[in-house]
Amino acid sequence: MNLQIISGGQTGADRAALDFARARGWPHGGWCPQGRRTEAGPLPPQYQLRETPSDAYAQRTEWNVRDSDGTVIFSLAHVLAGGAATTADCARRLNKPWLHLTPAAPEPAQRLRKFIATHGMRILNVAGPRASEEPQVAAFVRQVLEEAFPAGATNGADIRATAG
Repeated sequence: MNLQIISGGQTGADRAALDFARARGWPHGGWCPQGRRTEAGPLPPQYQLRETPSDAYAQRTEWNVRDSDGTVIFSLAHVLAGGAATTADCARRLNKPWLHLTPAAPEPAQRLRKFIATHGMRILNVAGPRASEEPQVAAFVRQVLEEAFPAGATNGADIRATAG
């Protein structure tokens, strides 16, 4: 099984997941707003995201949830707010599996692996707060992804065997 990571390309959680995938040579993508809009300016071209017809963040959020097998939402806060809450609402509305991970959650990397295995995911949407809302969220995303998929591990091929 090959896992593709998609996101909306925003600073913070989204970009950390895309950077992880790119560093590992994993497929990545997703939808971003028209004009490749992020809070830091246009999303750089090395990120292989497609633009939605609208520059509204809500459309790219919905399309990423729709086009994935499930969504993981990372946040430092226990309660989702802003775009992260919108993502959870969208997943519920579209009847898509989703998981919220915080640093307070026990064994977040193991929970992520089990979530992926349980739902047989091939496309994982990663979402969460932007850098201006939670400046340390990118570090949390990197930590969990690195623990869930150690360097040298195959791209998702061993998830079912070790998700236990």
